[in-house]
Amino acid sequence: MASKDRTADTASEKAREKWMARFQVRLAMQPGVDRAVVLQAVKEVTTHCADRGESPQTVYGDPDAHAVRTAERLVPPDVAARAKRRSAAVDSLGSALKRARDITGL
Repeated sequence: MASKDRTADTASEKAREKWMARFQVRLAMQPGVDRAVVLQAVKEVTTHCADRGESPQTVYGDPDAHAVRTAERLVPPDVAARAKRRSAAVDSLGSALKRARDITGL
């Protein structure tokens, strides 16, 4: 019976790692999120789950949705807005360069 417990522990550990990896990636993709925000959020989730003995899926639900909520909570609105504008400008420039390359055949 001990091997069943170890198998269950391994499966739950893999599920936790998968949830955390997806959460970190989705959080890093949010506007204005930097390394410090990701580290703070990971610490919060890890500590909370360890203290309660619960999985992040049980506590926080979908990692994508939690990443959005976390970014909204930890990133000041002006920083997020500035990052969105910068991203839009970079996307526009990239599109213009691609069109120029297509026209010139480079």
